[in-house]
Amino acid sequence: MLSQSETPIHLLTKPSKTQLVDAFLGKSLDELRTPAMIIDRKLFAQNCASMHRKAREWGAPFRAHLKTHKTAEGTRLQLISEEDRTHAVVVSTMMEAWEVVKAGLAADSTVKDILYGLPVALNKVADLSALWNELEKYGGTVRLLVDHPDQVRFLEEYESLQEKPRRWSVFVKINGGQNRAGVVPQSAEFSALLEVLLKSPAVILYGFYGHAGNAYGSTSLSEASIFLSHEVESVNIAAKSALEMISSSYPGAVVSKPFVLSVGSTPTAHAASAETRKLLSEVLHGVLELHAGNYPMLDLQQQHTGMIDHARISQRVRATVISYYPGRGANGSDEAMVDAGAIAFSKDTGPSGSFGEVIGLPWTLSRISQEHGTLTSNDKKPTDNPLKLGTIVDIVGQHACLIAAAYPWYYIVDVDVEDGKKVVDVWVPWKGW
Repeated sequence: MLSQSETPIHLLTKPSKTQLVDAFLGKSLDELRTPAMIIDRKLFAQNCASMHRKAREWGAPFRAHLKTHKTAEGTRLQLISEEDRTHAVVVSTMMEAWEVVKAGLAADSTVKDILYGLPVALNKVADLSALWNELEKYGGTVRLLVDHPDQVRFLEEYESLQEKPRRWSVFVKINGGQNRAGVVPQSAEFSALLEVLLKSPAVILYGFYGHAGNAYGSTSLSEASIFLSHEVESVNIAAKSALEMISSSYPGAVVSKPFVLSVGSTPTAHAASAETRKLLSEVLHGVLELHAGNYPMLDLQQQHTGMIDHARISQRVRATVISYYPGRGANGSDEAMVDAGAIAFSKDTGPSGSFGEVIGLPWTLSRISQEHGTLTSNDKKPTDNPLKLGTIVDIVGQHACLIAAAYPWYYIVDVDVEDGKKVVDVWVPWKGW
């Protein structure tokens, strides 16, 4: 059997939250070393409540993806809001999954259902099995994504060597045209995978999972709604095909009844509503589930979709102006240098073409190197309001998920506490794979 690997969570020493809170609680933001990542807890919580409300209006339970913030505190806000609560999550790494357990989120029943959000890696099956054992102590479960027959065959091989073999709950990952992971419904590859699944003693087919990553290119509610409808259509076609195959060839197959049809990305989840539910014309061959991950924090990419406005973005990066270059930019515009670059923002861009926008000032983060960034004045001439060296600016970047990955901790503010100008908490994110 293929060699197995373990999550080295016992070897990873994170910064101490207690020490960080002792050091920074009550400090003014101007006292913090830059670059610094700031999250407004109230906005974060409001965004979580809004998503719960949308899922309820759309008539579906919600599964929260933890990949953006990767913290225990953020997870609780994602799962329990003033609007609703859920116990189901998606993780993108095994470290996230084990940190959920280590944080006590399984023991206190905050999390009861963990979906490992990549097609199952064969060298992680033993680790996933150990995770499942841990969750079972608290009545929880682990689910997997599959999109290749050999993944199922390896699960069979693994379980055949266990003293008490069991069946894994699996989603089939559907490729709805994004060409990332997944199989195309009604394709030869899809049919071959279904046959292996329906005959397998090691799995239970739980449902079909789609993710409209291409919905990030939408610019309006109508466009996002089209992406959402296409997601539903793709997983629904897959479910119908599976039911037909079961009826004709595998009547004894062990499957979930009904299938779960899990769809979503932050843009399409924002489009979920009672109105968009009415637009679903086809008969559903399962029950819907909505999932998303970026929505608590948001960023310029999400703003460009037209589904949110700037006021809902809960994260930002503070940086300090360290030099100034009058007239150096295009058309004689001014430029300034800040102490935050590619490591602090990532090199992801978006439809707006920049790496970030300065909040409240007409400046754009137009170029970045490893540890510094170049701000360009939006004025097409020398500005009448130059940035002085030492000025601290707040910048919203393009992609919050990658930006957050750079920081060892996040400074938490609350707009209702000291107008959001002082640190009220510190969150330490989970690192590693």
